[in-house]
Amino acid sequence: MFLYRQTIILFGIVVPMLAAAAVIGVSFMLKSKMVSSFNNKQSNYKTYEQGRIAGLEIEAQVTRQRQHLDRWNESLAQETASAVATNLRGIVEHLPSKEIQQTAFERPSGSAGFASVAAQKSSQVRISFRGTYRTLQRAFLELETRMPQLQLQELRMDPVTNQTSLMNFQVAYTAWEN
Repeated sequence: MFLYRQTIILFGIVVPMLAAAAVIGVSFMLKSKMVSSFNNKQSNYKTYEQGRIAGLEIEAQVTRQRQHLDRWNESLAQETASAVATNLRGIVEHLPSKEIQQTAFERPSGSAGFASVAAQKSSQVRISFRGTYRTLQRAFLELETRMPQLQLQELRMDPVTNQTSLMNFQVAYTAWEN
C-alpha cells in the first residue's frame, strides 16, 4: 500500500489540482479579455454614435444654409467690375452727396498682391473717392458687407489740401471669383 501512495497522491490529487488551476486561470484570462473587448467595443460604439450625431447636426446646418450657398454662388458668378459698380451706385445713393464722390474706377488687367500667389481665380479693382472719413468708412463697410469676396489689398488716405474735412481715398481690392 505504501508503494502506490506517491503515485496516488501525484495522479489523484496534484495533477487534477494543477489541471483545475490551469482551467481556472485560462477561464479568468478569457473572462478578462472578453471584458476588455466588451469595454473597447462599447467605447468605439459611443465614439461612433457621437460622430454620427455630429454628422447629422452638420448636415442639418448645411441644409438650413443652402439658400445662402446658392446666393454666394450667384454672387461669385457675377462679373466683378459690374457687381462692384452696381453695389457702389446703390451705396452712394443712400449717402449724402456732399460727403462722398467717386473720382475713379479702374480694373487692372494683371493679377497683383494676393492673387499673384494664389491658384484661385481672381480680379483686381481700384476705386478712388473723395469725401469725409465717416461717410467713406460707412461706404466701404457696406460694400464689403454686400460683397464678402472682396479682400482689401491696398488703402491710401490723403487729406484734400483746400478742404480740411475731405479726404482722398484710393482702395485696391482683390475680388475672388468662381
